[in-house]
Amino acid sequence: MTARILHIIPTLDQGGAEKQLTMLATRLPRERFDIHVCALTRSGPLAEPLVEAGLPLQTIGKRWKVDPAAYLRLVRVIRRLRPQLVHTWLFAANAYGRQAARQARVPHIVAAERCVDRWKVWHELALDRHLARCTDRIVTNSSGVVDFYVRHGIDRAKFEVIPNGIEVQPGAQARARADVLQELQLPADARLIGAVGRLWPQKGYKDLIWAAELLKVVRSDTHLLIIGEGPQYAQLLRWRDGLEIADRVHFLGHRRDVAALLPHLSCFWLGSAYEGQSNALMEAMAAGVPVVATDIPGNRDLVVPDETGLLFRVGDRATLARVTHRLLDDPVLAQRLGQAAQRRMREYFGVGQMVDRHAALYDRLLASR
Repeated sequence: MTARILHIIPTLDQGGAEKQLTMLATRLPRERFDIHVCALTRSGPLAEPLVEAGLPLQTIGKRWKVDPAAYLRLVRVIRRLRPQLVHTWLFAANAYGRQAARQARVPHIVAAERCVDRWKVWHELALDRHLARCTDRIVTNSSGVVDFYVRHGIDRAKFEVIPNGIEVQPGAQARARADVLQELQLPADARLIGAVGRLWPQKGYKDLIWAAELLKVVRSDTHLLIIGEGPQYAQLLRWRDGLEIADRVHFLGHRRDVAALLPHLSCFWLGSAYEGQSNALMEAMAAGVPVVATDIPGNRDLVVPDETGLLFRVGDRATLARVTHRLLDDPVLAQRLGQAAQRRMREYFGVGQMVDRHAALYDRLLASR
């Protein structure tokens, strides 16, 4: 007999947690688990692979931060489905989903905390502590996330670290370099540096743009490609133009072909002040691209300094520019770091390993009373 598992997440937009849920839900063994997915606020592009996999999908339509009607609809959905285990993802779903699952008397509740959430204020952290009491396990993707929540009063014994999963398909979707450069209207000798993620302060894009300006002083061939959308777009555009480097920093917006662009990068940058475990960084490493990332807990789980990539202090633009210049001038070093990064992703962070660890957790909880 299969066990019914209900996953609840705020949206199915393109995002790190949403990607992990989609990979997990579509790959869990059907002979053991009957998987359902519920989008608390709205659906999104990642609904497509769920529907293609034949997974039932519910959308609650939460409209407000405090939305009692949406909460009651969620309780009714849970009571109708009668899952043996509810797995919630991210703050809104963790808050609404855990309380609703508790009211619906679901036997087992799992929550997912995916990031070092410095944005949370006291009452949100108090709610996390309160709901942790009715939560069997809190799944995180890195030790840094555990440490953050332990510091805010949640018992360390509640946590289970399951790293993100990444699909390693080196070069499988690569486009011709000449086609990429022609599309972007860049010269044949361009050295491409990539940064992928939501445009907001956590990601440190101002530091990356400034580092690109420092690189321009010593090199004539570097071009920073910023891929993503977000609320900081207009501000970052003004920042770039104020530094007069529009010819070397290019905003590409949201791209569906990031995997095809990665093989053409000479280097990948991540400037985040905090992370859980960056999917964008993992995807670059899986593609064999040498990476330079901030020295923060989530990144340290992935990047072994001078072995699978390079690290720099948060906000240290000069060091970022200096080590990137070194990397671009040393193809042997770049190749060694890229290949080692790819091996690390394959050996320790495969999708299959992530799915197996979740399945083992579910089995363990479902076997308990």
